[in-house]
Amino acid sequence: MVHLSVVVPCLDESEVIDAFHTALVAALEPTGTTFEVAYVDDGSGDRTVDRLRYLAATDGRVRYTSFSRNFGKESALLAGMRMARGEVVVLMDADLQHPPALLPRMLELHRHGYDQVIARRDRTGEGAARTALSRAYYRLVRRFMDVEIVDGAGDFRLLSRRAVDSLLSLPESNRFSKGLFSWIGFDTVSFSYENVERAAGRSKWGGRRLLNYGIDGLLSFNSRPLRLAIHTGLWLFLSAFVYALWIIANALLDGVDTPGYATLITAIVGLSGIQLATLGVIGEYVGRIYHEVKRRPHYVVRETDRTAGLHRDPGDPGGRGEAAHGAALETAGRTRPKP
Repeated sequence: MVHLSVVVPCLDESEVIDAFHTALVAALEPTGTTFEVAYVDDGSGDRTVDRLRYLAATDGRVRYTSFSRNFGKESALLAGMRMARGEVVVLMDADLQHPPALLPRMLELHRHGYDQVIARRDRTGEGAARTALSRAYYRLVRRFMDVEIVDGAGDFRLLSRRAVDSLLSLPESNRFSKGLFSWIGFDTVSFSYENVERAAGRSKWGGRRLLNYGIDGLLSFNSRPLRLAIHTGLWLFLSAFVYALWIIANALLDGVDTPGYATLITAIVGLSGIQLATLGVIGEYVGRIYHEVKRRPHYVVRETDRTAGLHRDPGDPGGRGEAAHGAALETAGRTRPKP
């Protein structure tokens, strides 16, 4: 019986995965906890999957799943939670920015009855611009989102089995894990740790990707942009009505000519911009509905630790043969939630 499952999404982490695994095992073995490590290769372009095959062959506590391409971290987290068999599940990154040495403390807090134990990083070492933008975003999130998200609370957390089962029961395709963690509730505790630099490689989260992730978060748990569009339209209508009355009054009482070209062009350009922005907001929500109703699986599996050896072709060193691909698709179909 496995007590603890550690879920580790990986994307191009071949330079650091061995050091991470060594640090993880060194942190967990002294606790006496029975554990497994569930690695998820999110379509890496380097030799990450080769390192995972080696770890699975040399350590019986290691399991892995490798995607057919990059499906994103949200899909990798979902696949890892589906793999996890433990009564307690820890989600963490492989780049050692989530220190394995904190796991005993998280397990101790869980034993006090908490279903979620969150390790919140501080912003030590971050640039001033990024820190300011992040804090502004979280202030915006706290004001407009329907769930509470704390600054610094990311994916590094411990979840009880009932919390994991609750997350797996949620059928949506557009998943924003930070919001889902908060939405399911349960007893939660958090503690802070000093921000740690990557041990190797480079971050996959550039400015553009962070911006898109932030927009996803705002839209996933919030319909207020649509309400804001209604309010904006009503205020514009009221302003235009008052302005029209003012023009008519001036023309009747003082004989003032109706304002001409400049006023008209300004009004047209301003209103057109607002209309386009409103259509963009509506289009974003419609696109999400379209994505949901297609009900595609969250990911396609290329191989796992159970299928890699069975379907390996000597002329196919990457393990990309049709037999492995077909078996992986069958596995993905079995794990897909029922409608």
